[in-house]
Amino acid sequence: MLILYISFCYRDQIVEMFDHAYGSYMKYAYPADELMPLSCRGRVRGLEPNRGDIDDSLGKFSLTLVDTLDTLVKHLFILSITLLTHLFCACVQVLNKLDEFEDAVRRTLRDVRLDNDVVVSVFETNIRVLGGLLGAHVMADMLRQRGERMQWYRDELLHMAKELGHRLLPAFNTTSGLPYPRVNLRYGVLNPLSRTGTESDTCTACAGTMILEFAALSRLSGEAVFEEHARKALDVLWEKRQRGSDLVGTVINIHNGDWVRRDSGVGAGIDSYYEYLMKAYILLGDNVYLERFNTHYSAIMKYISQPPLLLNVHMHNPTVSVRSWMDSLLAFFPGLQVLRGDLKPAIETHEMLYQVTKQHKFLPEAFTTEFRVHWGQHPLRPEFAESTYYLYKATGDPYYLRVGQSIVEKLNAHARVPCGFAAVQDVRTGTHEDRMDSFFLAEMFKYLYLLFSEKNQLHFDIDDYIFTTEAHLLPVSLSTSQPPCRGNNTVRLSQLPTEDLFTYSCPSTQTLFPNNPSFAKTIRDSYKYLTGVGRAFHASPDRCGIGCNLGCDLAFYCLYCLAGQHYPVSLMLLCNSFHQCLSFNEAHEGVYRVKLVAEVTQTPEEEVVPLIVQLISPPYLGRMVLTAGPAKFGMDLIKQEHGTSPYTACGPIENAQELSGHIALALRGDCMFAAKARRLQEAGAIGVIFIDHREGSNSAETPLFQMVGDGGSTADITIPLVFLFSQEGALLTSALEDHSNVDVLMLPKERQVQLPHLCFLLFSNLLVSSSVANMAAWIWGFIMRMKGSKFSKGQTAQKPSSMFHSEL
Repeated sequence: MLILYISFCYRDQIVEMFDHAYGSYMKYAYPADELMPLSCRGRVRGLEPNRGDIDDSLGKFSLTLVDTLDTLVKHLFILSITLLTHLFCACVQVLNKLDEFEDAVRRTLRDVRLDNDVVVSVFETNIRVLGGLLGAHVMADMLRQRGERMQWYRDELLHMAKELGHRLLPAFNTTSGLPYPRVNLRYGVLNPLSRTGTESDTCTACAGTMILEFAALSRLSGEAVFEEHARKALDVLWEKRQRGSDLVGTVINIHNGDWVRRDSGVGAGIDSYYEYLMKAYILLGDNVYLERFNTHYSAIMKYISQPPLLLNVHMHNPTVSVRSWMDSLLAFFPGLQVLRGDLKPAIETHEMLYQVTKQHKFLPEAFTTEFRVHWGQHPLRPEFAESTYYLYKATGDPYYLRVGQSIVEKLNAHARVPCGFAAVQDVRTGTHEDRMDSFFLAEMFKYLYLLFSEKNQLHFDIDDYIFTTEAHLLPVSLSTSQPPCRGNNTVRLSQLPTEDLFTYSCPSTQTLFPNNPSFAKTIRDSYKYLTGVGRAFHASPDRCGIGCNLGCDLAFYCLYCLAGQHYPVSLMLLCNSFHQCLSFNEAHEGVYRVKLVAEVTQTPEEEVVPLIVQLISPPYLGRMVLTAGPAKFGMDLIKQEHGTSPYTACGPIENAQELSGHIALALRGDCMFAAKARRLQEAGAIGVIFIDHREGSNSAETPLFQMVGDGGSTADITIPLVFLFSQEGALLTSALEDHSNVDVLMLPKERQVQLPHLCFLLFSNLLVSSSVANMAAWIWGFIMRMKGSKFSKGQTAQKPSSMFHSEL
């Protein structure tokens, strides 16, 4: 009952948030395309400063209204809970959103024009406006057939969708069949008045994210031309894939099909191409789409997926990572993996993303492989909420409800403004941007509302529909109730990837979690401190759980893997020990005790103990002290002390012989700290100093952090590790260039060695030498260093063995 109570409360709150955002748009912005929530006015293209490509989604067609239409139909019921004599009692109230939906449809028919002399993005107009019109038509037609509402409706939205489809078709007038990225709604592409048609490139997602909307339009209208053009574009992308890796690039020439950008990933520029191959199979029932998706998916999991990371690689040489950061659009991918039935990597990547949101409040537009901010913007993107929804429906694990709660709370705390919700300009400062994109209303509130709703609380069966990339709903019945377009069959692939359990079937939770309902938690636990934010839950004596089994609805063409049956909810007292309650032994005894934390007490963040790198050889003699950050793995320098040429250390170490027995310098980036440390330790390094690759970073302005592992065990890493920001690292590398032998100590800051002690240490080191010749050699080396002998590239600093005493 408690879980239902929490769900009802949050669903009510989500509806209020939607009302605030949608009401602000209608009050301050309509009929403009978007709301400017800080200025409390509408954004009209041409009247506001040009924002470049972002403005290509604005076509003077009341974008936010059209994109939001079918969201109004989702918000049909609120179930409120009252606490009476220790019992939870539910009552149902009808939310009057159908009135608003009907009014919004009338406004659309009355006010929205699609023949404006405006150049728009083909991709954005397809997924937001055409998809919005089709989704709203499907909902209006459903209500009309039930006799509940919309009895006056005569497919007007479908007619508008068909008009818009014809206005987008000129974009496909290319030699390859790949569409132009932009089209003029009134004049097309090649007309002298169109002000477009000179482009030669488009992104893979831009060309490959048309099939759902165009095929639905063909099958609803009876005009096959739309599906044929979208299918042709997918055929070209498939033929142009790199045959050796089965990957595609990010940008392609629309005339000759040559790849312009060959980096390959699952984020910006490619993301929804993969999504639409999978969903085209679900919507249309054509095995060709699934076979292509499975081929790509095998390549993704082989080259791009490095759990929990999703990296970009070169399509022709996929073992080479092309950048050290990820973009936020890849957050949709765990949800797609749920549809595929591959839950383990979905859970891993989602947990990594959740840890990033805990560190930065929201997903930055881009973040490094060490989970630092690369681009700080957050335009209220919904992809993380989307994957959270899919994972909860697949696993039934209330953990994902808590993730949803955190999304709701952070939106209210950090994005809500008097006139709606404002995008975050920089997650590091919390400053706002005067922007509320239409996808925020179309997707974010839809996924959050459905996350906290059970199937029987909706006005329709969600399993009868597939979500487009903009979260518009299209009925899977289109595969049988309407004929496919002419010539829609392609030759079956001659060589398919290895098939697995879920290649053609809905993934069963009984197979995924055989006698181990805590499976998802065991995966997440490996990543809960991934970003270095050390927070843990404290057990509370009164926690309630639910005992349930997980089921799977086998929807037509395998739409989703959902928890299909509703089991009775029982209250039970969990053990005082959080870990004891969720032990494997207890899980195997039969009862899955899912924890719902109503109030979570968290420990403060772990204190980061600063370390130092102290240069002790002449001429520095301890006077150069560089502040360094620690690692959560490797030797603990607080307890032990140890007394350098840069590596990226993400590939084979070529000068291992020179490195052996010395401290190595390694640049941050390209792979994880733990991977670098292992390679250098195996090469014989006795310690590693990591240097930040971001120019200008320094310990005075940037908080220290603890380097973390890669999600697995790091017990094999035993050498000491410290981290220097770039300015401190520059001092160290400069010292190496000026003096070929630099001796350093790596130790806690409070144990910094003072000059008298250091002189004694150095002199003692000479006295233990057995001959005067050794002392003379040391003095001669000192003189030569003072004369400025240079450090040769690739050489590592020499260090006397006595610098590595466990105590000074």
